[in-house]
Amino acid sequence: MKKIQVYGKEYPMRMTMGAMRRFKRETGTDVSQMGTDVDLMIIFLFCCVASACNADGVEFLLDIDTFADGLDMAVLNGFAETLQGDGSKKKTEETPPPTLTN
Repeated sequence: MKKIQVYGKEYPMRMTMGAMRRFKRETGTDVSQMGTDVDLMIIFLFCCVASACNADGVEFLLDIDTFADGLDMAVLNGFAETLQGDGSKKKTEETPPPTLTN
């Protein structure tokens, strides 16, 4: 399972159907339309963490702005690489996903 660290606390992070629904409700945009907009990527990462925390019973009390303030750019870059990798049709098992924990 992927984890992300914000303000020194580790949270689960994964792309779920709930994350996609949260993103659509929050932005009015479908995840497939996100492109490389940094603001939308931050919101989707937030939704992925919020959804995974909800599913795993992990308390997650950060709002989007507080979450974004605690994000390291390397974490967002790793997430963007993960999104690009998930979109490709040919994924090899030899290439591990980027580490999201800083």
